[in-house]
Order: sequence, then C-alpha cells, then structure tokens
Amino acid sequence: MMVGVDGSPSSLAAVDVAAREARLRGAPLRIVHAFSRPSDLDPMIHGVLAQAEQRAAGLMPGLEISRTVASGDTLTVLQSESRHSVLAVVGGRGRNLFGDLLLGSTVVQLAAHAHCPVMAVRGRPDPRGPVLLAADGSTAGAAAVGFAFAEAALREAPLLALHVWNTWSEPTPYEGPADPLNVVVDLEQLREKHRRRLEEALAPGRAARPEVSVEPLLERSRVRHALLEAAKGAQLLVAGARGHGGFTGMLLGSVSQALLYHADCPVTVVRGEQ
Repeated sequence: MMVGVDGSPSSLAAVDVAAREARLRGAPLRIVHAFSRPSDLDPMIHGVLAQAEQRAAGLMPGLEISRTVASGDTLTVLQSESRHSVLAVVGGRGRNLFGDLLLGSTVVQLAAHAHCPVMAVRGRPDPRGPVLLAADGSTAGAAAVGFAFAEAALREAPLLALHVWNTWSEPTPYEGPADPLNVVVDLEQLREKHRRRLEEALAPGRAARPEVSVEPLLERSRVRHALLEAAKGAQLLVAGARGHGGFTGMLLGSVSQALLYHADCPVTVVRGEQ
C-alpha cells in the first residue's frame, strides 16, 4: 500500500495512519512523493521523506518500508502508483500556494481516478467506533460494501450500514389531470422499498464475512447531513464513488465529495471498477 507525502503536517499524519493500515493488512508500505523542480528533490529525500520513514518505522517496528520519488504533478504520480497498491492514503490538507487550504482538487480527483481505494485522513486524531458504510443500494456501491465488511473484519469492529432515504429524491405518481402539486407518496411503501434495497446490498457481505456484526440503519433525512452526523462516532467511513442520482460520466458523486471535505473521521472512497 502507499501514502502520499508532500511535507505538510497533514501528510505526515497520513503516514502514521498508513503505517497502521499496512500492519493491519500485512502489506509493505511505500512512501510516495511527486516533485516538479529538481531543486526540491534533495531536501525532500533527506528531510521530509526520511522523517516520514522514521515515523512509520517507529510506530510499526519491523514494517517493510520503501520510498518512491517521481517527477510530475501530484495527481498523475499518485494515480500511477495506485496501480500497485491495495490502498492509497492521503492527507486531507496539504501544501499549495494558499497555505493550509483543503486540497479538494487533488483528493477528489485521486478518489475518482485511482486504481485502488483511496483513504483521506481527516477528522479526529484517533477515531474510534464502528466502521460506517454509506449504503446507497446501487450497483456501483457493491465494491464499497465488500470493502466495508473486510475493514470491519480487519479491525474487529462492528459495521454500521446507513441507508438514507427521502421523498424528494424518488419518482412519485400524480393524482388528477397534470397537477404537479397533487403528489401521492406512500411513506410506508417507500420505507419498505429502501429496507429491501439495503438488505439486498448487504447480503453478499454477510455471506462472505459472517463474523462481522452488522447493524442496518434506515434514516429518512438529507443524505450528506445524516452521513456526516453518523461519522462523528465512527472510526472509518466507507463510500462508493457514485450511487443513485449520480450523473452519467461523473466519476465522483456530490455526496462522496462532501464526505471527503467534511467528515469527522477518515474516509475511504471505493470505485466500482478497480
């Protein structure tokens, strides 16, 4: 697995998380840095990258650690390196011309294009609680379901599968002749539809990981608000790249982007076509 390092405090914190994730998986850790100016290379190799390696080795003695330094922009380098990784870990903030600004562009684009799941380290420094799955019931979200079950098993943690539904995101029938205000919504029927969708989405994970304790939870609310609230008590939030309501050609949905920006725990985005 790999962690992207740019010298920022956020990226060094990501090294700590990546070292723990590598140990959990029994995988070696690669510390990756992209550079655009040769003058930056020597200070980075002997300064920040050496510090990052020392942090990882001190936190997880015996962990196999290597460094990769490549010329190019950050996104291109990390995307390329993700081909050889089971997980890519990045900080939620980093270095740029505007100082301590959320690097939404890099993190979001990497989550949309990487060849492996991408974990953005953010929120509480040592989050605890269940693994939280943003379960939308979509075909595209099936990979996220499998990943969430595997993470819960690795961490020996319960899995909270949260499926958020509401009436305004559903197609609704009309009564009367073309009266858009006369809408009929059967709430119990709609709730049952989403309950079945959630159970169907979880079935493959339950079969593959019967040891994982799963709590399915239906909540009628705004999707982003409900997930961000639930993340306050989770150790990890797992989401698919796109789900119901995503626009064709949109590689990362608006909900996943909001989680990467605002969640109070690390967020892993899992694309359906890894």
